[in-house]
Amino acid sequence: ARVLRHVGEAFCEDPVRLLRLARFAARFPQFSIAAETLALARRLVENGEVDALVPERVWQEVAKGLMTAQPGRMFDVLRQTGALGRVMPQLVYTDDIGRELSRAHDCGLPLASRYAVLCRETPDAEQLSRGLRAPSECASYATLLQALLRGAEPVDAEAALAVMERCDVMRKPERFRDLLKAAACVRDIDVPGWERRVEALRTIDAGAIARSCKDRARIPQAVREARLAVLSETFAAGS
Repeated sequence: ARVLRHVGEAFCEDPVRLLRLARFAARFPQFSIAAETLALARRLVENGEVDALVPERVWQEVAKGLMTAQPGRMFDVLRQTGALGRVMPQLVYTDDIGRELSRAHDCGLPLASRYAVLCRETPDAEQLSRGLRAPSECASYATLLQALLRGAEPVDAEAALAVMERCDVMRKPERFRDLLKAAACVRDIDVPGWERRVEALRTIDAGAIARSCKDRARIPQAVREARLAVLSETFAAGS
């Protein structure tokens, strides 16, 4: 009948079952949830049973839910039962984020990128990640996506370089590309323009600049000035 339904009163004895119910709702979006099962799930919250969940188990279920076709439904169910604010108290979740998570699935984004989209409106994503014991990669993606979204439309080379330095583009260009794809699930973003900026920075030979500097203390500034110069050219060219 395509209905998710508990099979006994023991459902109320293990709060992990609430997380699993929410995950199954995301995995099988064509299934409804029986009203009596939702009632038992709410009882788990009202009785405080859900507060006994350990962060590692919450993260395990959240990570699986994020990799489904409609991750937002997991958080809808947790919100509907009152559990979301108990297991992820820092998370700011909206219907828009649910739709963006579906787009992230359609684009084939990895877990870290999907988690970043989930956290995009959360003021203290670092605290949320610590509370969930989220992997360091997921935690860094969450904070960096927020930085990218804030600076997604740079007005000049200085603003663009600030974003790219924050995201450590020179050492981790593939991570930056992942973040661009995640940002594109949230809003219209000039991905080709950012790609051109990345390629422009990669033309800078930092080693050659270092060798040409008589004052070793000036090397970082000289490299940065060279990067600003090539980025300024991309802005002059309309990107």
